[in-house]
Amino acid sequence: MSVARIVSALQFCPGSCIFGPPAWHDPAPSLQSQVFNLLLRLLPYKQQLGSAEAVQAHVQRLALQPASFEPVGLGRGVEAILTKMGGWPVYYTAPSSGHEGCNHVMFLHGGGYINEIAPAHWRFVGQMTRKAGIVRVVPIYPLAPRATAKEVVPKTAELLRMLLEDAGSAKVTVVGNSAGAGLALAACQWLRDHGHRQPSRLVLISPGVDASVSRPEQADLAARDPIQDIPGIVEAGRLYAGELDVGHPFVSPLNGAFRSLAPMTIFSGTRDLFYPDSADLAVRARAAGVPVELHLWRDQPHNYAMMPTPEGRRARAMILRAVA
Repeated sequence: MSVARIVSALQFCPGSCIFGPPAWHDPAPSLQSQVFNLLLRLLPYKQQLGSAEAVQAHVQRLALQPASFEPVGLGRGVEAILTKMGGWPVYYTAPSSGHEGCNHVMFLHGGGYINEIAPAHWRFVGQMTRKAGIVRVVPIYPLAPRATAKEVVPKTAELLRMLLEDAGSAKVTVVGNSAGAGLALAACQWLRDHGHRQPSRLVLISPGVDASVSRPEQADLAARDPIQDIPGIVEAGRLYAGELDVGHPFVSPLNGAFRSLAPMTIFSGTRDLFYPDSADLAVRARAAGVPVELHLWRDQPHNYAMMPTPEGRRARAMILRAVA
């Protein structure tokens, strides 16, 4: 489905909140956001995704010198406890003042399934833990090509199932960004297919839900996206797919079923290579009876909801309300 047809089906202008209360009327991007878009182009992210060879070289470097996954930048008033679940490191973060009766959030980080959790992710975790007074559960899932979707999706779903059982009556929200958002969606599809209950809500930030990146309009979008490029995303998806086809719902959950899933809040921007998939996801989920809010903001880049801009702060305030 083309972007034009998706937009027509949604009957919205970018910037509004779909299937929920009205948000902002397509505001022009802030000056800070415009400058940030320019700065992003000076960073190596897009170059690392410029070709399959660049991704392979990056993965080889990480294999020789793995990145640290230890929490950094959580800030004051947040405690972090490391445990092991299913053989994976899993961090619990909670307010230092106590967490009795707190709601829970499972956070699944982005990075194209080939990059480790980053300091920016931990700052986001710390901010949400402190301001919302929640317990955050952060699985450090293994990366491709050492681990693939066939292993990662069911094990993530099992961790979520255990969290839902342990949380009792407390609200459990799953928040994922980019690849982590795709993993969150795939894990919830697995839970449903195996007869387990859903979390209270899915918050999906710039979700990567179709590893094929095959929409015709995405070739033009790639030139506007200051962070992502198609060849590298396709190669990272191939590595993560392993023996599965990249179209398998574990790898590309946009191809999965949407009935009986948790309500969704989706954030994307029109400088995000993934934004047509986000809009399509909203259409398909709504058609299956899933309550959906889509926040699609003009000229915002991939993962803008986690960035130090006015738009990022607005998005984080919305996420805060969703998880508290």
